[in-house]
Amino acid sequence: MNELDFIDRLKEIATHPAARGLLDDAAVIPFGRQKLVLTHDMMVEGVHFLSDANPADVAWKLVAVNLSDLAAKGAKPLGVLLGYSRSGDEWDDVFMLGLKQAIDHFCVPLLGGDTVNPRTEGSRTIGLTAFGDVKGHIVPSRGGAQAGHSVYVSGPIGDGWAGLQLAKRRENPTEATAKLLKAYNRPQPKMDDGRALSTLVSAMMDISDGLLLDASRIADASGVAIEIDIAKIPLSREFVSTFGEGQDARVSASTGGDDYQLLLTASPETVLPTPVVQVGVCKPGSGIVVLNEGRTIQQPESLGFIHA
Repeated sequence: MNELDFIDRLKEIATHPAARGLLDDAAVIPFGRQKLVLTHDMMVEGVHFLSDANPADVAWKLVAVNLSDLAAKGAKPLGVLLGYSRSGDEWDDVFMLGLKQAIDHFCVPLLGGDTVNPRTEGSRTIGLTAFGDVKGHIVPSRGGAQAGHSVYVSGPIGDGWAGLQLAKRRENPTEATAKLLKAYNRPQPKMDDGRALSTLVSAMMDISDGLLLDASRIADASGVAIEIDIAKIPLSREFVSTFGEGQDARVSASTGGDDYQLLLTASPETVLPTPVVQVGVCKPGSGIVVLNEGRTIQQPESLGFIHA
């Protein structure tokens, strides 16, 4: 049973309306005059972080990726709960330093959780639950995009993928590559942008598994086709200087993941309050269509990161 099969089985159990059919990044529970938004992400050694990764960076990223899910719902973080498998060595100490740095930086309190001693060696597995609140408006989902709506991203795409490639090379960083490594190791969720945009978008999610794959998820949830023109994807100066800006580089950027920018759709007449870049359009139909400078190109073999 692969991940998609497993999730399909879970959908038969997760029938509460707050679960949103397991088609969204977070659960949404009405709570008085506000709504509570809850999300949970896990990170596994060798899957989500390299075995020689700095434990402080792992802790930071664990917090950031969960807060990024809240950002995509326009939620203000209220707290986090940690699930941690202890190793009993220096790794734990350095992880705690990074955790403290992250919760201080993002101003989100650690409120509890659970720790275990696995007693057997294996890949480190760590989880975090984050929850926040939204007051007085609809919480955006993946499912509201309509034909004719524009598709936007909130900032540069590909820096996370680039940083991972550099981390694997283990080379001495330059000024440019150091910035790409930081984008991968210590992402910055778009919390303020998410709250500003949430009342105006038709659909929104964060880009964690790759722009093309996540765009296909909005397309599927909304019942539309989405065209993405990779020539319109914003690339950072550091990305271009290191990996170029040709078609291959843009395909890598759009499928690599770990961006944690916001991916959103909105009517083209809507004036959005934060800087965004249009990268595509919604049309009648289904699935994803990939263009380069307005011409359809062969769809990449993989649209993004798929958990086996």
